[in-house]
Amino acid sequence: MTRVEVIPVTGIGEVRQGDDLAALLAGAELRDGDIVVITSKIVSKAEGRLRQAPDRTQAILEETERVVARRGDTVISQTRHGFVMAAAGVDASNTEQGTVLLLPEDSDASARRIRAGLGGRVGVIVSDTFGRPWRNGLTDVAIGVAGVRPLDDYRGASDSYGNQLSATVTALADEIASAAELVKGKLAGVPVAIVRGLAHLVTEDDGPGVRPLVRPADDDLFRYGSRDVVFARRTIREFSERPVDPEAVRRAVAAGIAAPAPHHTTPWRFVLLESPQTRTKLLDAMREAWIADLRGDGFSEQSIAKRVKRGDVLRNAPYLVVPCLVMEGSHTYRDDRRNASEREMFIVATGAGVENFLIQLAVEGLGSAWVSSTMFCRPVVREVLDLPDSWDPMGCVAVGHAAAPPRDRAPRDPADFIVTR
Repeated sequence: MTRVEVIPVTGIGEVRQGDDLAALLAGAELRDGDIVVITSKIVSKAEGRLRQAPDRTQAILEETERVVARRGDTVISQTRHGFVMAAAGVDASNTEQGTVLLLPEDSDASARRIRAGLGGRVGVIVSDTFGRPWRNGLTDVAIGVAGVRPLDDYRGASDSYGNQLSATVTALADEIASAAELVKGKLAGVPVAIVRGLAHLVTEDDGPGVRPLVRPADDDLFRYGSRDVVFARRTIREFSERPVDPEAVRRAVAAGIAAPAPHHTTPWRFVLLESPQTRTKLLDAMREAWIADLRGDGFSEQSIAKRVKRGDVLRNAPYLVVPCLVMEGSHTYRDDRRNASEREMFIVATGAGVENFLIQLAVEGLGSAWVSSTMFCRPVVREVLDLPDSWDPMGCVAVGHAAAPPRDRAPRDPADFIVTR
């Protein structure tokens, strides 16, 4: 490679639904090894992704798979394609008043169709504009790729000093899309550019598309925006066999003990059950205690077996945590009323710690379910786990990787839970 050229393609004009983009580029004088970068906006127009919309709020909602962050009218969304971007890619610019444009249904498929129509040994990239965390300004990236190597993976190679590279993966398709935007611009009416001089990146087949560039949500350290992180926590009752990283649990404990507490105390203790034998021993003892209670309540053996099965969420989890309340540092009063209030205050602080813990587990990509069962047989739990008498188990948290995505949260109107005086 000695030289790279970026050439604007002018004269395309207004693109409408049903237009053949490959035919519109027939006069572009493409050469073997050229890469054609096409703004997604004209791909969406040609594919009829135009919607009538007084504003784009409803369209954003429909195109959003997950809200990552929200501030005022700005919504950062994950689309069903896996892209994390502003407004789920719904665009109200360069389109008629009262309309919005959605992203192409499948940008890789769009790129493949255009490439097939162009013929010859060329690559096609469909680009769109993204913002970037920690950086001001926008840049174009690839959202659809055909016939172009999307990544260069240098991991395992050595630099000129002999240092082994462990994390260097270059986003080639994004770099090409960004370079093309330098001649397309936002207001110049140039939706296509040709990048020439990178023939070594053009492949004979269509290749893997944009998928290698999209980081899976489970691997994304920043998948939850700071303002929506609370909604990351969902109760998970079925777990995969994937092991739990103990360090991730410890980071969640660090979040738990950051909760507010009375009198500058630390009322939380987290017992991590990392031994399968200990988990089984505890759950067996708890089950026997539960069965004894139910028999004492007069339940039939059939009813008891049905109720005890509810404990399977703990038995099937690969990792268990028992949060405990300790009253160290609490005040003692001369009357029961204030002593009861003091304990309740510590219970609330423990609940805040458990909630912090659950939320951080979700941020770490782990599912969880808080189950209250240890509160009903505290002496048994203390004996099996060899805990001090002053530690009160406050339920048990099942931890693991979700076997399937959780169901959508049932909508709740905050107004139903607010009283104004």
